Amino acid sequence: MSPEAILGSLLEDNPGRVVFSSSLGAEDQVITHMMAALMKDPPVFTLDTGRLFYETLELVEKTNQRYAINIKVLFPDTKLVEEMVALGGINLFYHSVENRKRCCHVRKIEPLKRALKGSKFWITGLRREQSPTRKDLQFAEWDASNHIIKVNPLLDWSEDQVWDYIKTHNVPYNSLHDKGYRSLGCQPCTRQVMPGEDVRAGRWWWEQPETRECGLHKANKA
Repeated sequence: MSPEAILGSLLEDNPGRVVFSSSLGAEDQVITHMMAALMKDPPVFTLDTGRLFYETLELVEKTNQRYAINIKVLFPDTKLVEEMVALGGINLFYHSVENRKRCCHVRKIEPLKRALKGSKFWITGLRREQSPTRKDLQFAEWDASNHIIKVNPLLDWSEDQVWDYIKTHNVPYNSLHDKGYRSLGCQPCTRQVMPGEDVRAGRWWWEQPETRECGLHKANKA
């Protein structure tokens, strides 16, 4: 099935039980475009961690205007952020993998769990080609951490396919992609990708490749 067919079937058969988490990256913009063509008010949300690039926040507004939609924006719990910063410092994530994962948990995972609550299917823009941590993903799989079925419509797409689609359909995308940023997250934890590096090499670049996930997409199917 094509990504459009997967999304169409999922949305039609499960009204009110499907959500799509968008990071406003290239893949997610493709899915937003597809979903907006399938329904009037697609269930799209994004996580504003408080450390995002200005260009990413700007794209939320551009996307809303382009498709006449309203992307739901979720924020981390203020008290949890304040407690974390008081203990570890404002840039604690540079000091250890444990600190970085704690920051990701507070700023991303906790709000994500709120966003997914009550839903049956969680759509993502994950692709196998993106990194070693994603090579064993399936089109649909049980996410035990969030008790939800995760669906990855673009799983087998190449990066070239993503960008061909964006150009063909004039999909709005983050201007940072034109400056060498191939995967976008929080500003302090994202750098430009060098020639020959994989797509996600610019994310948490000071860590080893096998730890470069924030925890939103654990390989946990039990």
